[in-house]
Amino acid sequence: MDEEYDVIVLGTGLKECILSGLLSVDGLKVLHMDRNDYYGGESSSLNLTQLWKRFRGSDTPQENLGAIREYNVDMIPKFIMANGTLVQTLIHTDVTKYLNFKAVDGSFVYKKGKIYKVPATDVEALKSPLMGLFEKRRARKFFIYVQDYDEKDPKSHEGLDLRKVTAREIISKYGLEDDTIDFIGHALALHNDDGYLDQPAMDFVMRIKLYAESLARFQGGSPYIYPLYGLGELPQAFARLSAVYGGTYMLNKPECKVEFDSSGKAIGVTSAGETAKCKKVVCDPSYLSDKVKKVGKVNRAVCIMSHPIPETNDAHSVQIILPQKQLGRKSDMYLFCCSYAHNVAPKGKYIAFVSAEAETDSPEEELKPGIELLGPIDEIFYHSYDTYVPTNKQEEDNCFISGTYDATTHFESTVEDVLEMYTKITGKTLDLSVDLSAASATAET
Repeated sequence: MDEEYDVIVLGTGLKECILSGLLSVDGLKVLHMDRNDYYGGESSSLNLTQLWKRFRGSDTPQENLGAIREYNVDMIPKFIMANGTLVQTLIHTDVTKYLNFKAVDGSFVYKKGKIYKVPATDVEALKSPLMGLFEKRRARKFFIYVQDYDEKDPKSHEGLDLRKVTAREIISKYGLEDDTIDFIGHALALHNDDGYLDQPAMDFVMRIKLYAESLARFQGGSPYIYPLYGLGELPQAFARLSAVYGGTYMLNKPECKVEFDSSGKAIGVTSAGETAKCKKVVCDPSYLSDKVKKVGKVNRAVCIMSHPIPETNDAHSVQIILPQKQLGRKSDMYLFCCSYAHNVAPKGKYIAFVSAEAETDSPEEELKPGIELLGPIDEIFYHSYDTYVPTNKQEEDNCFISGTYDATTHFESTVEDVLEMYTKITGKTLDLSVDLSAASATAET
C-alpha cells in the first residue's frame, strides 16, 4: 500500500470502474479500492439469497422461485442505447471483448391507462395507434425533418437554428398535439420532465436521432441492448481493463479514509493503518459524505413474475416510460423488465422494476400506476435511496465525486457524468469517434 499513485479510486460502482479503466488506458497509475468484498457498489447484481438478505433480512428465499444462482437482479436497472455514449466507450476501450449483449425486445410508452409501442420513424408513425389520421401525417413530417437533419448541411435545417430555437417552437411549427409531444419528448428523446421544451432544440433533435439510429442498429424491437447475466458484468469488465493496463485492485478494504494536507488537498487514502499516497481521489458520494448534498430520492420496486408484462407482445425484455403528465407527476416513471432470455432469472421467470424520482414518502402508493401494469406478481420488494451531487471545488481539493444514479432506465445520463468527470480529472475530452460496427460481432440479436 505504501506507494504513490496518480489516482486512487474508491468504490467499484459502474461510474468509478469506467473512470478507472479510462485513466489506466491513459497511462496513469491507478489504485482502486472498495470497502465491500464484491464489485459493483450500488450498481451490483444480486442473486436470490442476497436479494432476500438485503430486503427480508433472511437467507432463505422461497423454493418455488427456482435456482437461486440463476438470478442476477440489478440494483440500478438500466438498458444501454445501441448507438449511445456507453457503447462508444465500450468500443473505444475494447471492453466489448469481455461482454455479450442481446437486443432488448420492446420500447413502449404509457398513454391514458394503456401502453403502446413507441414509433421512432416516419413509417412507424403512420402505423401507430397512438395518433389519429391527421396527427400521423403531422408526426411523419416531423420525423422526416429529424431524420434528414444534418448539422453540417444548412439545406436540411429548414431555416431553423437549433441552437437558438426552442424545442417548443419546433414542435409548434409541425402543429403536434400534447399527447404526441409527450411520447416524443419522454419516450424518444428520453427527457424525464418537461423542462426541455424551453431549452434550445438541438439536444432534443439529436436525442431523437440517436433513438432512431439505435433502433436501426440491430433491427430489433427497441433501440436498447443489455448484457447477458445483467449489469453486474459491466463494472467487472472495466475493472479487468484497468488491471490489463496496470491498475491495482483491492476489495474488502475497511474504512477507506481520504487524507488531506494543510491546504485541504487530497494526498492519499488510509485503510487498516496503511496509507497510499496520490495526486487525485475519485469516489462515489458515500466515501466523502461531507462534500456532497442530498438533492432527491428514488423510489423503486423490484418484482419477480412468471409471465411477461401484459400488452407488450410477450416481450422478454422491455422498457415502458410513463410520462409525467399522464400521471400528474413532476417527473416520469419507468418500467424495466428482463428475463431468463438475458440469463438474469431461471427459465420462465421475469424480473420487473418500477422506478421514479420520489415525490412522496410512500413507494407502495407512488409506484402503483406502474405496478398495476405488471399483472400477477410472485414477489415484490420496495426500496428507496437518497440521491447526492458533489458540492466541493475539485481544483481546490483534488477530489472528484460522482453523482448518485438516477431513476431513468437507460444509461445516457450516467455516462454524461462519467465523461464530465474524465474531462475534469485529465483536462481533456475523451475522443469517442469510433467505428460502431465494431460492436456488432459481440452483440447477439
